[in-house]
Amino acid sequence: MRFGSSQTGVGKTVERVEDARLLTGAGRYTDDVQRDGMVYGVTLRSPYPHADIVSLDADAARAMPGVLAIYTAADLAQYGEIPCDVPLSGPIRTPRPMLVGDRVRFVGDGVAFVVAQTREQARAAADAIAVDYADLPAVSSLKAALADGAPRVWPDAPSNIVFDWQLGDSAAVEVALATAHHVTKLRLVQNRIAPSSMEVRAAVGEWADGDGFTLHIGSQGVASVRESLATMVMKCRPEELRVVTGDVGGGFGMKCFLYPEYGLVLHAARDLGRPVKWTGERSDAFQTDSHGRAMESDAWLAVDAAGHILALKVESWSDLGAYQAQFGPAIQTLAGGRIIGGVYRVPAIHNLVHGVMTNTAPVDAYRGAGRPESAYLMERLVEATARALGIGVDEMRRRNLLRPDELPHANGLGLTFDVGNFPAVLEKALANADWAGFPARKAEAARRGRRLGRGLCYYVEIAGGGSRDEFADVRVLDGGIVEVAVGTQSNGQGHETVYAQVTAERLGIAMAQVRIVQGDTDRLEQGNGTGGSRSMAWGGSACLAASDAMVERGIALAKADLGDEVDYADGLFRARGSNQTLSIAELQARHPGGLDGRSRYAPAAPAPTFPNGCHVAEVEIDPQTGALSVTRYSLVDDFGRIVNPMLLLGQIHGGVAQGLGQALLEDVVYDESGQLLTGSFMDYGMPRADDMPLHIGFDTLPVESPTNPLGAKGCGEAGTIGAMPSVMNAIIDALDGTQIDMPATAEKIWRACNALSARAAA
Repeated sequence: MRFGSSQTGVGKTVERVEDARLLTGAGRYTDDVQRDGMVYGVTLRSPYPHADIVSLDADAARAMPGVLAIYTAADLAQYGEIPCDVPLSGPIRTPRPMLVGDRVRFVGDGVAFVVAQTREQARAAADAIAVDYADLPAVSSLKAALADGAPRVWPDAPSNIVFDWQLGDSAAVEVALATAHHVTKLRLVQNRIAPSSMEVRAAVGEWADGDGFTLHIGSQGVASVRESLATMVMKCRPEELRVVTGDVGGGFGMKCFLYPEYGLVLHAARDLGRPVKWTGERSDAFQTDSHGRAMESDAWLAVDAAGHILALKVESWSDLGAYQAQFGPAIQTLAGGRIIGGVYRVPAIHNLVHGVMTNTAPVDAYRGAGRPESAYLMERLVEATARALGIGVDEMRRRNLLRPDELPHANGLGLTFDVGNFPAVLEKALANADWAGFPARKAEAARRGRRLGRGLCYYVEIAGGGSRDEFADVRVLDGGIVEVAVGTQSNGQGHETVYAQVTAERLGIAMAQVRIVQGDTDRLEQGNGTGGSRSMAWGGSACLAASDAMVERGIALAKADLGDEVDYADGLFRARGSNQTLSIAELQARHPGGLDGRSRYAPAAPAPTFPNGCHVAEVEIDPQTGALSVTRYSLVDDFGRIVNPMLLLGQIHGGVAQGLGQALLEDVVYDESGQLLTGSFMDYGMPRADDMPLHIGFDTLPVESPTNPLGAKGCGEAGTIGAMPSVMNAIIDALDGTQIDMPATAEKIWRACNALSARAAA
């Protein structure tokens, strides 16, 4: 049902309505929240990766100027633990308290929370707390954690492996591996990543007798935070906790989750009767924000003599950190482990994942959440196999990509790919990248003493999840402004714009007549937030449902004024057979509140969407220094129906930057004792503008999704998923097939070039 159209509706490039606020300094982030009488908290963190707390003496600190309270684990006995929502470890638990009272398990574990009149006073008092630690042996890497006789992070567990998860047909895979013409085996490392959002985490807690708690945080969805924090941690009814999120400076998955400080500021606010603010510093972020990726895999790809895939086998060790984070165990299993074979024709797949505890920061969702890891494994295998067989890497994909007539296709891991035209996307990407012109470019680079390489990636993503409904709540304000509260949360994607486009087109009104609100459980206490590239398919569809329901209510109301036969179009309720009309504003004035209502989008058969695409990268290497530049980058994506092409392109650019950052620069490093070596941007390599391609060629070949009324597929994580394999495959191609792991730093590349030169000279 479509009630009207708009010049700013679905499919149109519209400038972001939120930008005027954000670019003029009128944005309101968590640290901007000010309250009368507000005081400040600082967390004292363990400098040890693994140690027993022998004693903690805060008497001197309590006597320091401005100090109002110092809380330790003993003060928080009435509260619960930070939850793990998807425990896969059976009887082995890894409970994470708000403050540790007995044994710390990674550098950054909180042992005390200091509240003072100023942040500086709180920090000084935290430094004055005397903690006596008994140092314990630590395991800071998968290798150390898996070694015979390794110290255990959790003594009750029989080893540091707390779960073994698997899907697929292991027997069929083993037969195929034993009888295949060729088997490629690779050992692949997914480097650990620090999310590094522009806005660090912050929290403001308030308490009012009779009203309960209020928490201001940067989140990816207030409703889910309220439910978990209230019931699992604060041990109160959800109605006693209001959660508010304003503007958010980046999330990337990391801001979906609960952190100890969220409960600490609430406890302190109730105890002191004053608002309490905690704002993390960048060192807090590196130590305690949930990290991403952190996996090592052995992977086998079996093929026949013509390069047709026969089987895929993967065994991975997923580093979970010191505690199983809120969604951490699911990242390499339920989230990424079910799509390990991509959209290739793979007759037999087996995927085995071991969850491993280490004395490091917890690992959880980071942009792509398991899907970049799966694409990386498959695309590295496909190119290595093509090279071993002497088949072009493009031809290898042609022979194995699923055709449209083979869809829907069950992949053997519990997913069914519904629609797409993967071969057409591949061919369009090759043409746009001038694949045929590469040999000439490679020869020209060689004349300049440079190595040129190209790499392909064909990725597929599970977007939306398919298992959670979504909500939107409509209120019509004076003047006919349609205010829509949504259950998702923008972290910079532009939801205020695209949701307004969807709503305005559905109602046939101007975008200026639509106002999108988000991030307050007092306004909308239901919703599943933003994550897994779900917002457009689910949140956008909820906006459609809310618009339709508002029109139905309006028609029912208008019948009292216009007669029994009423239609709606272009913002007007019209009596059938006459020229009598009522605008939305007029109807609202006659029936205040009558147009208001909440809608739930919940399809009868919920299913994920499968955005997919092909990325093509070219890199140029200086063998003398190992310096690398991405000289060409192009991609063709299938995102289904596109709501705003400009905002979509922004999502792709950002995703490519993060994927390229992981491929070339980023790496969280702990030393053998468990100390964090990359605790600031002085040591952690973030991508900068000159690391990016000068131009990203972007094109689409959309096939609309049948799973939602918009026909949309998620796009927020796709750039990251495609960038990592395509850039790494290009580097390996430039190095004549030499296999190296991410991050492909200049030093690694330089050493590989020297080894190639030495072999050539010999």
